[in-house]
Amino acid sequence: MDNYVTGAAIKSLREAKRLTQEELAERIHVSAKAVSKWETGKGFPDISLLEPLAKALDVSVIALLSGENIRNRNRAFNMLKSVFYVCPACGNVICATGEAVISCCGIVLPPLTHEPTDESHQIRMEFVEDEIYVSMDHPMTKVHYISFFAAVSDQGVQMVKLYPEGSAEARFKRSRVGILWACCNRHGLYRLTPPRTGNLPPMRNGKECAK
Repeated sequence: MDNYVTGAAIKSLREAKRLTQEELAERIHVSAKAVSKWETGKGFPDISLLEPLAKALDVSVIALLSGENIRNRNRAFNMLKSVFYVCPACGNVICATGEAVISCCGIVLPPLTHEPTDESHQIRMEFVEDEIYVSMDHPMTKVHYISFFAAVSDQGVQMVKLYPEGSAEARFKRSRVGILWACCNRHGLYRLTPPRTGNLPPMRNGKECAK
């Protein structure tokens, strides 16, 4: 029952909708006493009620099971606001155009938030003709490695998945790239904003390379 809907989740979502137990009960055709039992942990809604219960609370079934009412606020689908999720069990990387309820391997995944860049997580970049070459001086052991690089433009997301004992480097098409991301499996997500397009010299960390 650990992954089933909890009474606390039902109560929280009901109160967020400003519904009484009686009003919620009426919407899903059960008694107010049944709703009260669910919220006090004295019973669980039948599985057949999950969909109508989620609809009454104006959330998805997954959101109901997670207990969080998550809304995608990126309705304009601005790709530069894309959100990344990584499964700690299998390493699956999922990209969404906005915050969502994402589940993998039975785990509800939190969105990655970027960390301040430090000396151990400096993203290096060079413009090579019509490509951006990205690399990092970072361990690539089985327990500590860069999980992926991604280049995001207003048109889409390019991603290169990396693996332990490989190289921390990737190449991306240069066109319109606005954000470069690097994900360390231990320390999180790091970002670099490339200079605007044009006839630019080779760059590293946003600074012109010495000739």
